[in-house]
Formats: sequence, structure tokens, C-alpha cells
Amino acid sequence: MSEDRITQRTVTVVMVIIALLAFVFSFGNVWALALRLGVPAPIAPLIAPMVDLSVVGLLVALRYLSLRGVPPEQMKAATRLMHFSGLLTLALNVAEPIVAGHYGRAAVDAVAPLLLLGWGAVGPQLLRSFHTVAVNAADLASAVDPEPARTPDLAPAEPEPSPTPAPPVMPEPAPATPAPAAPAIKVPESLLTEARSIAAAHHSEHGNPITAAQLKMRLGIGLPMATALHAAL
Repeated sequence: MSEDRITQRTVTVVMVIIALLAFVFSFGNVWALALRLGVPAPIAPLIAPMVDLSVVGLLVALRYLSLRGVPPEQMKAATRLMHFSGLLTLALNVAEPIVAGHYGRAAVDAVAPLLLLGWGAVGPQLLRSFHTVAVNAADLASAVDPEPARTPDLAPAEPEPSPTPAPPVMPEPAPATPAPAAPAIKVPESLLTEARSIAAAHHSEHGNPITAAQLKMRLGIGLPMATALHAAL
């Protein structure tokens, strides 16, 4: 981590030094250009600092955002303004020597603004790349040597008492419905007397009691009456 910080600080210091040198170079050139163009003397020294301070502020902002891993798509407006300020610094620096016909001096005065433009474009990219490398290295280190998970000391849980099963609910027996009694058949006395004589004759002839079916056939009556007669015998 110390090597990463040293590299980032070195790049930042270089960017700041170039911005300061551009300010020093452009201050006198822009002041002389303003006076040559008829700008009032109290206002002429203020033009160069406005442009150079804009470049320095944008460089600091871009450095901060780049170190936080902000993608370049979200810094397009700041980058464009920084490039415009750098081009404006270049134009103000070389305008007065070109107008005076001192082309060699114009070339020398263009060195600092051109370097400022270059570092304004490359510096944030380098810082962003440093941030990406640092994040990837940290992820790789955590993947290779992960911190062992701490298992809490848990006391053995006491077995919960099993619930007592409720007694089964037995359905109440339905009340027994008494079967309807068969209506009693009234046996006529004369028919009973005849049935007795037939039963006695059958017993004396065959040696066994007469049945209800035989009474039915002998008397020519229905089975219920024959059964009632047989029960009365």
C-alpha cells in the first residue's frame, strides 16, 4: 500500500508543479498581451490568474474523483472544461510573442501550457488506473486469505418436552332405535280348535309335530296366520 501511495503522490505533485509553472509562464505573457490590447492596467494582471486557477481547481477535482474510482463518463464536463482552459492558456501565452514576431519565444512559452494539457488528460487516467489496481489487489488478497468465520459457542439445546397427545374423542353411540314390533295376529278360537285337531292327527300319523307351512296348506290360510296358530299350539 505504501508503494501505491508514493506513486499517486508523485503523479499529483508533478501535475501541481506543471500547473504552477504554467501559471508563472502565462502570468507575464497574458499581462503583456492585455496591456498591448488596451486593457486597463488594474485589470490586466487578473486575466491570467482566472484561467490558471480554473485549471488548478479542475485538476484537483479530477484527481479526487479519479482516486475514488469514478468512471470517466461521469467527468466528461469537467474534463472538457479543463481542456478548454488549457487551450485558452496556450493561446494567451503564444499570442503576444506571435504578434510581436518572436516565434522562438512563442514556442518556448507554449511548452508549459502543452504539458498542462497533456497531464490534464493523462493524469486522471493514471490515478484511476492506480485505484483499479489497488482495488483488484485487495480483492485478490481477501480471496486468497479470507478471514476465518467465527462460529459462536452455542450450548447444546435442551430437548423440548414432547407434548402429551390428547385422548382421542370417541363418537357418542347413536341411540338404538327399537325395531317396530310386529302387530299381534288375533287367532280365532274355532280356527285354533281345528288347528289342534289337525296337529294331533298329523302327530299320530307321522310321529312328529306339524309345521306352520303344513298348517298353511291344510287350512288354506296365509303364512302369518299359520305361524300364529303354530305358536299358539
